[in-house]
Amino acid sequence: MRIVTGSRFWRSHVVDIQDGADRSSDAYRAVTPRSEANRKAVVVLVTAALSLTILNFGATSEPEWFINMLDNLGLDAWARWARVTFHHSIHAQRNGLVFWGIGQLFAYTLPPLVAIRLILRERVSDYGLRVRGIGRHAAVYAVLLAVSVPFVWAASFTAAFQAKYPFYDLEPGEGLWPNMALWWLVYGLQFAALEFFFRGFMIHGLRGRLGYMAVFVMVVPYNMLHYGKPMAEALAAIVGGVVLGSLSLRSRSIWWGVVVHVAIAGTMDVAALFHKGFPP
Repeated sequence: MRIVTGSRFWRSHVVDIQDGADRSSDAYRAVTPRSEANRKAVVVLVTAALSLTILNFGATSEPEWFINMLDNLGLDAWARWARVTFHHSIHAQRNGLVFWGIGQLFAYTLPPLVAIRLILRERVSDYGLRVRGIGRHAAVYAVLLAVSVPFVWAASFTAAFQAKYPFYDLEPGEGLWPNMALWWLVYGLQFAALEFFFRGFMIHGLRGRLGYMAVFVMVVPYNMLHYGKPMAEALAAIVGGVVLGSLSLRSRSIWWGVVVHVAIAGTMDVAALFHKGFPP
């Protein structure tokens, strides 16, 4: 029976990833003109800033800007529909959250896809969307998930956690179908988009120019994304961002990271529902 010691684990999952990323960066910069390498890094960082700006000002669950835009365009019928949908419908809460989720999907994916295909003229699959051969990396993600769940469960007992989650508040006597189920579908898809943006586009767009430091450049905006959440979650995002970013460098894929992120988010919602007495 093979026993992986702490030092071997550290070398395999930290040192080797860092060394491999830096060697790959050295090789890339040795054959790539500095101007070209710098241009790619600038395109990735400016596109990331654009996406995050759209995320902050447009991808919200309070779509007043959207209604006002319809009004300003003279689309009165659509504006009336939007007001009913987001303010007066019995499903206004769900509709607002779905609007938020769609905005997240747009902000995280469209600007990067345009940058990759039309500006950089590269393959989208090279930005963390690899599927082939990722099965051999499953075990380390399973360990990461197993380690994370007890911390999530412990955090779920705090008032800050219970005040924040779940995002969709069930009405008295309401079941999980269909509104919560629809919300969870949209919620899961936005996590896939989030992983593509941070652990795909940013990591693999910057690794050639920055090597392993691409992970830490990515972690700064990723951590800031959690500032409206409980402090413990924001601090955990620093660790999670470094770990998932490093593993994406190693596997060249975001997909197991998506699984882990969705599973943790699902655990958070289930724990929050449990503390709020669901099921009755």
